Amino acid sequence: MAGSVYKVIELVGTSENSWEEAARTAVETAAKSLKDLRVAEVTTLDMRIDDNKVVSYRAKVRLSFKYHS
Repeated sequence: MAGSVYKVIELVGTSENSWEEAARTAVETAAKSLKDLRVAEVTTLDMRIDDNKVVSYRAKVRLSFKYHS
Protein backbone atom coordinates (compact mmCIF):
# COMPACT_ATOMS: atom_id res chain seq x y z
CA MET A 1 0.00 0.00 0.00
CA ALA A 2 1.51 3.35 -1.05
CA GLY A 3 1.57 6.38 1.20
CA SER A 4 0.34 9.84 0.32
CA VAL A 5 2.32 12.89 -0.75
CA TYR A 6 1.38 16.46 0.15
CA LYS A 7 2.61 19.73 -1.29
CA VAL A 8 3.00 22.80 0.92
CA ILE A 9 2.66 26.34 -0.42
CA GLU A 10 2.81 29.71 1.27
CA LEU A 11 0.13 32.35 0.74
CA VAL A 12 -0.57 35.82 2.09
CA GLY A 13 -4.19 36.78 2.65
CA THR A 14 -5.31 40.33 3.37
CA SER A 15 -8.31 41.93 5.01
CA GLU A 16 -9.37 45.39 6.11
CA ASN A 17 -11.13 43.84 9.14
CA SER A 18 -9.09 41.14 10.89
CA TRP A 19 -6.28 38.58 10.75
CA GLU A 20 -8.85 35.79 10.91
CA GLU A 21 -10.56 37.10 7.79
CA ALA A 22 -7.18 37.52 6.08
CA ALA A 23 -6.29 33.86 6.75
CA ARG A 24 -9.75 32.71 5.62
CA THR A 25 -9.39 34.72 2.41
CA ALA A 26 -6.09 32.98 1.61
CA VAL A 27 -7.53 29.49 2.15
CA GLU A 28 -10.84 30.11 0.39
CA THR A 29 -9.15 31.67 -2.62
CA ALA A 30 -6.71 28.75 -2.90
CA ALA A 31 -9.63 26.30 -2.64
CA LYS A 32 -11.03 27.66 -5.91
CA SER A 33 -8.13 26.13 -7.87
CA LEU A 34 -6.62 23.45 -5.59
CA LYS A 35 -8.17 20.15 -4.49
CA ASP A 36 -7.82 18.09 -1.33
CA LEU A 37 -6.71 20.91 0.98
CA ARG A 38 -5.54 19.41 4.26
CA VAL A 39 -3.94 21.77 6.79
CA ALA A 40 -3.50 25.54 7.01
CA GLU A 41 -0.93 26.93 9.43
CA VAL A 42 -0.79 30.66 10.12
CA THR A 43 2.91 31.50 10.39
CA THR A 44 3.01 35.30 10.49
CA LEU A 45 0.56 38.08 11.27
CA ASP A 46 1.26 41.70 10.37
CA MET A 47 -0.50 44.95 9.56
CA ARG A 48 -0.15 47.63 6.93
CA ILE A 49 -0.09 51.13 8.36
CA ASP A 50 -0.88 54.35 6.51
CA ASP A 51 -0.89 57.80 8.08
CA ASN A 52 -0.35 56.24 11.54
CA LYS A 53 -3.48 54.06 11.20
CA VAL A 54 -3.89 50.36 10.58
CA VAL A 55 -5.37 50.01 7.11
CA SER A 56 -5.17 46.24 6.58
CA TYR A 57 -4.29 42.96 8.23
CA ARG A 58 -2.12 40.29 6.60
CA ALA A 59 -1.84 36.62 7.45
CA LYS A 60 0.91 34.45 6.00
CA VAL A 61 -0.43 30.90 5.69
CA ARG A 62 1.33 27.60 4.91
CA LEU A 63 -1.24 25.42 3.16
CA SER A 64 -0.89 21.72 2.39
CA PHE A 65 -2.85 19.74 -0.16
CA LYS A 66 -2.70 16.21 -1.47
CA TYR A 67 -0.39 15.82 -4.45
CA HIS A 68 -1.82 13.84 -7.37
CA SER A 69 0.57 12.81 -10.13
